[in-house]
Amino acid sequence: MSESTVPVFVVGSGRNGTRLIYKLMSGDPDIEIHHEYVCTHIQQTAAEYFMGLITHEQIKQRLKELHVAAIHYSSAYTWIDCSNKLSWVIGPLYELLPNAKFVHLTRDGRKVTSSFFHKLSAEIYDDESVGVLSAWINNRSLPKPPPEKKYWWNIPQEGQPFAEEFPNFDQFKRICYHWVEAVRVIREAFEELPPAHHLTVKLEELTKDEALLKTFVEFIGAKYSESYFEFVQRPQNVFFPMDFPLTDEELAIFNDMAGDTMKQLGYLEAEAYKVRY
Repeated sequence: MSESTVPVFVVGSGRNGTRLIYKLMSGDPDIEIHHEYVCTHIQQTAAEYFMGLITHEQIKQRLKELHVAAIHYSSAYTWIDCSNKLSWVIGPLYELLPNAKFVHLTRDGRKVTSSFFHKLSAEIYDDESVGVLSAWINNRSLPKPPPEKKYWWNIPQEGQPFAEEFPNFDQFKRICYHWVEAVRVIREAFEELPPAHHLTVKLEELTKDEALLKTFVEFIGAKYSESYFEFVQRPQNVFFPMDFPLTDEELAIFNDMAGDTMKQLGYLEAEAYKVRY
């Protein structure tokens, strides 16, 4: 391990370009980079922390066993995890790793919710999995849900935003909730970090503005290559060219739940991001 290894965590809501960043920086010999490192471990633990089911000290201990240990044994100059799972544990991560840097990679919420809903509906907030997690939270004598991804999406608890409304949400509304809450939690966590340790960038701008891409690459401690800008012109996490615009009904629901968040991020008046191939 090099004592100078710098941890970098690229966070967000998911479906926001983290795999693009993973592929972009994977060829740098000075970087060890992961996409959703130990996902089945950290997603469950982070969700339990967000929902108040484990303590601050417990989440720190778990992170010591996972990310801190991985960074300790890395010989790379920079160790990166691109993971929406870490959006819920930014504070504890920074306490454990005070040299860490954090990037909030945002994407138009209309595209995020549509992508989750139409492409990954089997693994996010389906009725059955939400029912299983809810039942366990209310009755711990039941077997704990397995660490499979579909079971461990946050359910707001008493005192948290949307806690009263959530039990009546359908899958699409739960996904809207996820985007709004991920943005809120990340933004609030960044307010507690020194300015030099966090950066917020829009995926849409990162793929169009080479100067911004260079700023991002240099922020994470890497050397910029002109080939990077050509690489980010094409979406990477797709199997075939297909886009799913929200229906008028879905858009109305989304605007009602997420309109303020869109405005905060500067998306409300902008044209919806279009997938380009």
